Amino acid sequence: MFIHNRLGLLESVETLLNQEQRLNQVTNNLANVDTPGFKKETVTFDEMLYQANRYRQRVGKGLRINTVHQQGTVQKTDTPFDLAISGEGFFRVQTPNGDRYTRAGNFQRNNEGVLVTANGYPVLGEGGIITITGNKMDVSRDGRLYVDGVQVNRLTVVTADPQALKKEGENLFRLEDGAAEEASPNFQILQGHLEKSNVNTVTEMTEMIDLYRAYEGQQKMIRAVDDLDDLAVRRVGSLTG
Repeated sequence: MFIHNRLGLLESVETLLNQEQRLNQVTNNLANVDTPGFKKETVTFDEMLYQANRYRQRVGKGLRINTVHQQGTVQKTDTPFDLAISGEGFFRVQTPNGDRYTRAGNFQRNNEGVLVTANGYPVLGEGGIITITGNKMDVSRDGRLYVDGVQVNRLTVVTADPQALKKEGENLFRLEDGAAEEASPNFQILQGHLEKSNVNTVTEMTEMIDLYRAYEGQQKMIRAVDDLDDLAVRRVGSLTG
């Protein structure tokens, strides 16, 4: 079977581009190692058959970005507005683009007394936006929120199919169209705690080393194919006795 040199070059270039995307994910994970509630991403590679032109098909490279929803370590902070979910589920928050979901519980109280995220988005409870008008806020393990001993709301903690949750930036997730949320059946709210990122620095650094070696290997492949092309050009028209 004859394989054209150009196909080898094309395969190597596609692989290098995908490895570049993989590098972006690793560096983004490392950049967010200290971001509360951050969920790391991984990249898986696939091959796909597509129509190269109207005469033939070829196998190309594809990749899929996956979010790892494994819970991060819960760290005690003793800050009353810091809330961590132990178990399944997400906090629901209100944004200009609609309701979004997050595991980051580093909340604050703004000037209007509204409980908001680090980016200023209101946190939602069963009674709507959570407002704290008193002095002391207490949150029970089932999410009931008390201000000066009086229950004023209850945190909305929901879950959904992980495949339907898409990252949107600012540590937020959105649901794909047609997907549905449901009340989380298994969670506890820990007041004065924060869930840390689930990024493991050692694992990501090892991944980066593997990425460097794979990238270097593809560069050698490109050089080898280029040498073959050079050899073919030099031998064109040569005669042997």
